[in-house]
Amino acid sequence: MVNLWEDMETGPDAPDEIYAVVECLKGERNKYEYDKDIPGVVLDRVLHSNVHYPSDYGFMPRTYYDDEDPFDVLVLVEDQTFPGCVIEARPVALMKMDDDGEQDDKVIAVPTEDPRYDHIEDLEDIPKQLRDEIDEFFSTYKNLEEGKEVETLGWEDKQAAKDAIEHAMDLYEEHFA
Repeated sequence: MVNLWEDMETGPDAPDEIYAVVECLKGERNKYEYDKDIPGVVLDRVLHSNVHYPSDYGFMPRTYYDDEDPFDVLVLVEDQTFPGCVIEARPVALMKMDDDGEQDDKVIAVPTEDPRYDHIEDLEDIPKQLRDEIDEFFSTYKNLEEGKEVETLGWEDKQAAKDAIEHAMDLYEEHFA
């Protein structure tokens, strides 16, 4: 059985084009996690706050970030896909975040195979309202979980996202190669 974290490349041309393995779906409250030991997507929890994912959310294969997890990616989509779906995507921005004292940044990406997102190349191309909604979601989605504290720390451009992806690929190599 294929392990989507270990057996796939980070992307066809990482960090310019990456693979996003979808865990959580746009419009839902279910928090799915990929369990590499099964391997498969399992329900981790239902979000305690009355919020839903602003777009499909998951991780990039063969990455490892400062929070000691695969590197997170939010792929802007019109319609949700499904847990375990692999989306070829282009990084366009980085949202900085602190989750319980750990750096837990999020790459924002767009699907390479959806012409509705061809015009989004960098941070300034993402509508401000959508950036605000994404920020609001990650600022509040753990509010009702006891002992959890999250802080969003602002936005950075496409180059920062690509640099962070390279960092996550290097950390994966250091820890798992």
